[in-house]
Amino acid sequence: MITREQIHELAQFDDQGACALSFYFQPTAPRNKAHKEEAIATKDLVREALRRLESKSTSTSKDKCESARADIDRIVRLSQDLRGNGTHAKAVFACAAQGFWREYDLPPQLGGTQLLVNRHFHLKPLARLLGAFPSLGVVLVDRHRARLFDLRLGELNEREGFFHPLPRRGRGDGFAGYDGGHAERRVADEVRQHFKLVAEVLKNALDKHVFEQWILGCQDTHWSQFEPQLHSDVAQRLLGRFSTEVAHVSREVIRSQAERIFADWQKKRCSEVVRETISQARSNGRGVTGLRRVLRSLELGEVQTLLVGDHYVAQAVECTGCGHLDAHVVSSCPICGRETREVVDVAEAILPWVIRRDVELFYVKDDPELDRVGNIAALLRFRSQQDNDVRSISDVTTNQSLGRQAGLVGRYRGLASG
Repeated sequence: MITREQIHELAQFDDQGACALSFYFQPTAPRNKAHKEEAIATKDLVREALRRLESKSTSTSKDKCESARADIDRIVRLSQDLRGNGTHAKAVFACAAQGFWREYDLPPQLGGTQLLVNRHFHLKPLARLLGAFPSLGVVLVDRHRARLFDLRLGELNEREGFFHPLPRRGRGDGFAGYDGGHAERRVADEVRQHFKLVAEVLKNALDKHVFEQWILGCQDTHWSQFEPQLHSDVAQRLLGRFSTEVAHVSREVIRSQAERIFADWQKKRCSEVVRETISQARSNGRGVTGLRRVLRSLELGEVQTLLVGDHYVAQAVECTGCGHLDAHVVSSCPICGRETREVVDVAEAILPWVIRRDVELFYVKDDPELDRVGNIAALLRFRSQQDNDVRSISDVTTNQSLGRQAGLVGRYRGLASG
């Protein structure tokens, strides 16, 4: 399971020699035991990666090229061991020149097997997957018991010993039922304290970012008693609930119910954000559309939620000095005057910015309204004063560049996919 800190590490990586390798392995059902299709596909990817590496050899040192070839050879050996494994996908990020090698197991739901060489790691497949499988908490509760599960990247894990059943005392009504009312009040108070404890633990887990949203499993009769104990922040992060027994439900049922609830919430949330963003943009409020405006808002730190068409691809240029991204293909940076380099896929280039700055991300599928405004838009946290003075943008960009170099990065929230 990949962690927030590991995602930050990948987003911050920058190899000026353009020898950062990203390998995504998506297992497929083989047509024969020899797994020839996977072997042929991997060889084609390696051949293409080597060709790209050779094309960059004029600006890349010989030592770095040799290091990259060593990484490719290691990835080829690893891919041979992965053939026929349909249970997990694999992601590898490597740069031998900087002694960097990271492997992560992923659910087998990638778009396909890929091997790319660049100065940054290729994070779009990972971003899509993390959007489909954010960090969720699943809580099962009744009057005496509670269980907490982590649901991350399609895997459900229970936090052992998190909650324990309350002791259930025998109860008698005493002579002529004299003690019955006292016993009932005592039991009701114990149940109320139990629900209160569960609510407190949930708030603590959310405050510490153990998970960011949660789903509840309980009987309808228990919900009316549990709901009043929830803190308002905890209640706002509840995505939905399903009816179940705490003790006897299977993990597969828990996982499928939680994923169903999340998929419904995600679809609704994405649609609402698209409508709100476009409406805000039309009224010159907290919304912008089009690549140029979105890039500017990202640099100013205004963006709260980024909306990108599922198949959106656009060219841009990136400054080799300050890192400024410009939708206009110019040879020199309008901010600092340094030389620029071409960015073939700007949606990939902005992902490190998105991760570092705690920007919520939706990949939106087949939305006519988003398509009409250029297939890229952003809902803003705030809107700074409208000012086209390039020097003001330069100041902000320079400060943010210094901040990135000092490691002042934002907390990463789960990426969402629409």
